[in-house]
Amino acid sequence: MQDIKNRSGDGVFKELYRDWKWIFAFAWNRKGFVILYTLLGLAASSASLLISYLCKMLINTVVKSEYQGFALLAVVYGLGIVLSIAIDAIVSRLCAKITVYVNNDIQAKIFSQVIDAKWSDVAKYPTGDLLNRFNSDVSTIAANAVNWIPSIIINIYTFVVTFIILWQMDIVMALISVCAAPVLLAVSRYSMKRLQEQRNKVTELNSDMMSFENDTFSNYDMIKSFGINDFYNRQMSSWHGKYQNCNLDYNKIEIRSHVITSITSTLVGVAAFGYCLYRLSVGKLLYGDMTFFLSQRSNVSSRFNSIVGAFPGLLNSAVSAQRVRELIELPPEQHNETDLAELSESKGITVKLNNVAFSYNENAQIYKGGDFIARPGEIVTILGSSGEGKTTLLRMILGLISPDSGDVTLIGSDGKEMPVNADLRKLISYVPQGNTTIPGTIAENMRMVKENATDEEITEALKTACAWDFVMDLPDGINTHLGGNAHGISTGQAQRISIARALMKKAPILILDDSVSAVDTKTDALIREGFRKFIPETTKIIIAQRTASVEDADRIIILDGGRIIASGTHDELLKTSD
Repeated sequence: MQDIKNRSGDGVFKELYRDWKWIFAFAWNRKGFVILYTLLGLAASSASLLISYLCKMLINTVVKSEYQGFALLAVVYGLGIVLSIAIDAIVSRLCAKITVYVNNDIQAKIFSQVIDAKWSDVAKYPTGDLLNRFNSDVSTIAANAVNWIPSIIINIYTFVVTFIILWQMDIVMALISVCAAPVLLAVSRYSMKRLQEQRNKVTELNSDMMSFENDTFSNYDMIKSFGINDFYNRQMSSWHGKYQNCNLDYNKIEIRSHVITSITSTLVGVAAFGYCLYRLSVGKLLYGDMTFFLSQRSNVSSRFNSIVGAFPGLLNSAVSAQRVRELIELPPEQHNETDLAELSESKGITVKLNNVAFSYNENAQIYKGGDFIARPGEIVTILGSSGEGKTTLLRMILGLISPDSGDVTLIGSDGKEMPVNADLRKLISYVPQGNTTIPGTIAENMRMVKENATDEEITEALKTACAWDFVMDLPDGINTHLGGNAHGISTGQAQRISIARALMKKAPILILDDSVSAVDTKTDALIREGFRKFIPETTKIIIAQRTASVEDADRIIILDGGRIIASGTHDELLKTSD
């Protein structure tokens, strides 16, 4: 995200307007609650003023020893306190409800947008940064979206009404109560831009820290195995130092503003107290009036401070809004439901790449072309050293990335070719590298691809993937809970569960990206034999590393330098090499 300074030509206030216009769109979806919240806030403020005024009258009644009507005043005073407490409780409950609603609305919008965004665009964001935007930034936006405008309205209302009451009672006291306003406005204007810029730095640094923490815990086994705890401890200390300095710089700006405003408010308070003492000494002011004047003078100052003090929250939300809008404005993937409907009726689907080329950046071309085809019923195995473009080829077939040139198409049994898109991905079962199980039971992991799958269907898929023998021996069978990173079973067992899950989807295309790396050779052969029996018509594309995994493939494709340099059966390639 570009720093706010890079867009300062538009002006801070124009930037804030754009951000808050976007924020209010979410709050306005709950406008009924927000309006009720504002009205109750105004009622609570009015009740507080009434209680203060009744308190003044009660004190003056006692001071003057005129007790007529005292009982009635006391009853009304008590009822006012009860009413104020009740309204405050309702306001607090409403605020919590609206905040949760708005938070969920924004998160739902982000989640659906990120899930549907282009893989290449989302991959640019570290996981920690995405999580920070999704949670911390959204929480900041939701809280201020609900509170900011109602709080401004309530504070302005209370400020104006209190000032009018003071003006009616004593013009000098009313003027004293607002004399700090120009200083507070000047301080606010000075600190606003600096706070916004510094807040942006704090937020970005927090995202970087979260990414580091996420990467650390994701690689916990590696860190323990290499014995590099001290290295990561030093890294964490370095991040803490940066985060500490950045936060303290932000705090320094806040303190400077607070000190100036506090000194100003204190001087005004001393002036108001001195004026009240003078009026009290010459007999032109009752003690109850003095108490009311001082409390409401403080109330005027407090409300004005709240109005000015609301701007840091506005700035924080604006910074968070910019970060969240970045995600929401990510361009969506290409969809074509018509193509999906047509291919879904096809009896087998062919995968074809025609002279494609791809590079992640201008200086590093990963895939340089060549024709590739995989037909229904075939097992096509792709071989190649690390970095030769195997996973890139699969990403193009999945439609996660688009080639710089050439075509990637799926061909139905009627011969019609359709370019890959996000919807056609529903016709593919994909098992990526590594462990892809999620915390939950084995059955829950399996039902990710088919929510209404029966226990019998799950068992059948597990048997085909050579996973049933060990699952059956687990304490709760398919209802055994798997912890994070499949804690409780081995890596090879986790891979077999992932393969079983892909098989249960029974998609016309199956893709395995080195998904049996932790499985022994015998089990590997049994799994591939199961493919032919369980999904005979499926187009099967497998990336493999070991030679034994390719001997029974219908076709082997060898990649080197991002090019297909050889293609054929195992025996054909052996003859060529001879």
